[in-house]
Amino acid sequence: MTAVLDTPVAVRRAAMDLLARREHGRVELTRKLRQRGAPPELIDSALDRLTEEGLLSESRYLESFIAYRARSGYGPLRIREELSQRGLLRSDIEQALRESGLDWQAQLQETWQRKYSGQLPGDARERAQQGRFLSYRGYSMEMIGRLLSGRGLDD
Repeated sequence: MTAVLDTPVAVRRAAMDLLARREHGRVELTRKLRQRGAPPELIDSALDRLTEEGLLSESRYLESFIAYRARSGYGPLRIREELSQRGLLRSDIEQALRESGLDWQAQLQETWQRKYSGQLPGDARERAQQGRFLSYRGYSMEMIGRLLSGRGLDD
């Protein structure tokens, strides 16, 4: 049985239930509450209050999302695109990526190591295959080129 979200208390409770599971961005939380039938005016006031109380934080959401996706083997380009699609400001995304403290070259190396067991490509076809995979994961062609040429972290 789903709860009727027609009072400020019900909307706040639904928002807090979602936030208890994981961090959410404001846009994402608004979308989920709308899907559950909450009216926009109640959503905005509830989210404003949660933000004032420190329970809803875009910066915490960005930090959490970036760390999770990086641990899953995704690079900065893919993460940036996913966050943009979630309605976050490009400037906030860029700042969060800079402040993440992640070594993207090491992340690339680890992702490549897991997928290809550290086997450098033997021919152009293998190189293209590995490059496509790593590019899809969100790493720049420059970083991929360094790795696949054998220069990796040494230079």
